[in-house]
Amino acid sequence: MVRTVISLDPEEKAWLDRKARETRRPMTAIVREAVARYRAEESRRRKPALPALLDQTSGMWKHGDGLAWQVGLRREWDAS
Repeated sequence: MVRTVISLDPEEKAWLDRKARETRRPMTAIVREAVARYRAEESRRRKPALPALLDQTSGMWKHGDGLAWQVGLRREWDAS
């Protein structure tokens, strides 16, 4: 693990001290858990990249040739 120094407001430090005492866990473990949760939340909120979206949606259309269906639909639009 890499050691780092962070600065906290006095209220945040007091909360962290209390939480460590209540849970009988080291402050460092609580901070690591908070960072891990933050990273997981960020990755859920981030939009997936195009290649990932293509992989996730590949093969979803189960009703024949999707391009033929799309061309037919556009012909209907042109006919109106």
